[in-house]
Amino acid sequence: MDLGLSGRTALVLGSGGGIGGGIAEALAAEGAHVACADRNLAAAQACASALASSGATARPFAVDLGERQRERELIAQVQDTLGPVDILVNNTGGPPSSTATGVPVETWRVYFESMVASVIHLSDLVLPAMRARGWGRLVTSTSSGVVVPIPMLGISNTLRSALLGWSKTVAREVGPDGVTSNVVVPGRIATQSAIDRDVLRAEQQNRTVEEVQHDYLVRIPARRYGTPREYGDAVTFLASARAAYINGAVLRVDGGMIESIF
Repeated sequence: MDLGLSGRTALVLGSGGGIGGGIAEALAAEGAHVACADRNLAAAQACASALASSGATARPFAVDLGERQRERELIAQVQDTLGPVDILVNNTGGPPSSTATGVPVETWRVYFESMVASVIHLSDLVLPAMRARGWGRLVTSTSSGVVVPIPMLGISNTLRSALLGWSKTVAREVGPDGVTSNVVVPGRIATQSAIDRDVLRAEQQNRTVEEVQHDYLVRIPARRYGTPREYGDAVTFLASARAAYINGAVLRVDGGMIESIF
């Protein structure tokens, strides 16, 4: 199946590794020109180098989400290097564990700027040109906490949920112009950070990593963690020409883990 992505410019945030790296890899495999953006420039460079070694067109970019001027510079640099952004993948880092109560307002403000305001700002920077061209894709990666809130992830549950309302509203506004806006929700994806959390939990509970992971596996009908590339493949389909009639959706990539119907 030709996904119609050859030559399209895709900007992937947080592509220095993990889920973002899997997304960048999947888009590059379909012929998209990938802008690998990450706070860690060395990680972005490693991502771009790996993609280029397989014959893809990819360039690294540094960005510090939450700083509006840096965000504007990122879009300008991508446009100058690879051309206008056709696909924006909003994949931001998450906050530390916390309750939903008793968190200082300043902490909420800091993470709102990097997790929500940055997504809105970057999207607003690329949407006018997408709408003028009659083609564009916004894909926003969130967390399973937007469907079933995760204990001790109060900030993440709250702020990532805000992006659902935003994405759905955007979808209605830009749909007539050939642009789509969708959300992707990951389950347990085998990124290095996820494995590190399993190791930490095992140490805290004086258990083996295998025992900790078993607690998750019995809740996943697929009986395994997903891979970053599998997650990337789902994002890539939503970003494709074939998904033109999927707009305002929330797609779970979780192996069936999330138990709720809606």
